[in-house]
Amino acid sequence: MEDHTGFMRIPRVEAGKQFPGTRVRHWHEYERIMPAGQACSQALRCMDCGTPGCHAYCPVHNLIPDWNLLVSESDWHSAWEQLESTNNFPEFTGRICSAPCEHACTLTINSRPVTIRSIELAIVEHAWRAGWIRPRRAHRRLFRRVAIIGSGPAGLACAQQLVRSGYQVTVYEKADRPGGLLRYGIPDFRLEKAVLDRRLAQLAAEGIRFRTGIHVGRDLGVRDLQRNVHAIVVATGAEQPRDLDVPGRTLRGIHFALDFLCQQNRRVAGSEVDPASAISATGRNVVVIGGGDTGSDCVGTAIRQGARKVIQIQYHDRPAPGPDRLLYWPQPVPGWRVSDHGAEGCQYLWGCNTIRFEGWGGRVRRVVLQPLCWQTSADGVLRKRPGGGPLQYLAADLVLLAMGYAHTRHAGLLQELALDLDACGNIAAADRSFSTSTEGVFACGDSRRGQSLVVWAIREGRQCARAVDTCLSGDSVLPEV
Repeated sequence: MEDHTGFMRIPRVEAGKQFPGTRVRHWHEYERIMPAGQACSQALRCMDCGTPGCHAYCPVHNLIPDWNLLVSESDWHSAWEQLESTNNFPEFTGRICSAPCEHACTLTINSRPVTIRSIELAIVEHAWRAGWIRPRRAHRRLFRRVAIIGSGPAGLACAQQLVRSGYQVTVYEKADRPGGLLRYGIPDFRLEKAVLDRRLAQLAAEGIRFRTGIHVGRDLGVRDLQRNVHAIVVATGAEQPRDLDVPGRTLRGIHFALDFLCQQNRRVAGSEVDPASAISATGRNVVVIGGGDTGSDCVGTAIRQGARKVIQIQYHDRPAPGPDRLLYWPQPVPGWRVSDHGAEGCQYLWGCNTIRFEGWGGRVRRVVLQPLCWQTSADGVLRKRPGGGPLQYLAADLVLLAMGYAHTRHAGLLQELALDLDACGNIAAADRSFSTSTEGVFACGDSRRGQSLVVWAIREGRQCARAVDTCLSGDSVLPEV
């Protein structure tokens, strides 16, 4: 960096968000895109570290110090070229990634990190406005066909890398529109679907063929598909939700998070939802069980639907304020601050275990909780035990189970392909070759590594594309990451 003391003089200033009272009245994105001048100033905070933790802890190994320098000099085109070289979809990661790069920023040790995610988003949106992002057709055409099953970020990244190398790529999606979790799992207030459609149009123009509404293994036979392609990539994600096996689970009004989120995304898109199976938080007491991103998305959606009250149950204890950062860096430092949805009106309960649901008339009316204590055992494992406090009773007309996803779905496709599974129930595929137990079949993304971040899905898709290219052509010039 030309200014080696910028991090000492310039405070961290974030891009900004709409006020809570305004944003809960609509479904649009509420995080603002950082203006160019502010992004240039914030990029000057980059310390030009000798060993940049941000680069090392970014799964796609974004060249973060490089494009921070270029942005600080207002060289937006070069910054975009650097960003595009490692990340197929920075407009997605710039919006919904939890930014492990910022946790690993050296400034985090005794200050606040560089606004890496906001600068990344500013770069890619600048590139879209300037018209630098165009379809890039392959210079050669290979008469080899690859079928990719699943159109989430892993499948799309793999497809783009392969089609740019000359392969004939078809992406199969069981839903009516492509995008996978990006389409129906992420609410529009975090990722508006016009952003997704803009990128999908580019991918189609590059030659990727999308076939939607086709559930491979049910609507299209696996054997028929295998006879017509040279390789299959399974990128179906981790869709099997974790359930809660407690008394009262079968009461009406208890739903998995993805069912709830998917319905609302369909409504926003203008699609009809069957009234008989509709899930609505309007006027209800909502309890969300699970404290991760999916649980947070449920909270924000319930608030915008007009819930009477929303409570999110956190399994672990509330993080202590002001932890010693050196004990954790470059890993995320546990800590608590008011979340976006806390500012919108959500209430939180920490260290509670759900022991049963109660109701009458066949519908849930109460959630019964037991306090938990977390202790580190002699072998260093954090274990839970009942805290001995009084039971807590929460009024609940709607309960959303957002405890994450166990593994990919096994029925149908995976069974027909006779794929081996690992101990966690994910598809067993080698780390470098991404090959499965069935010849010609590869796997990547959450279906292979389990539930993870969107940036890990993009990395998996890119690496899998290189593995497929190497297998079919004998070598590959695609990047390893």
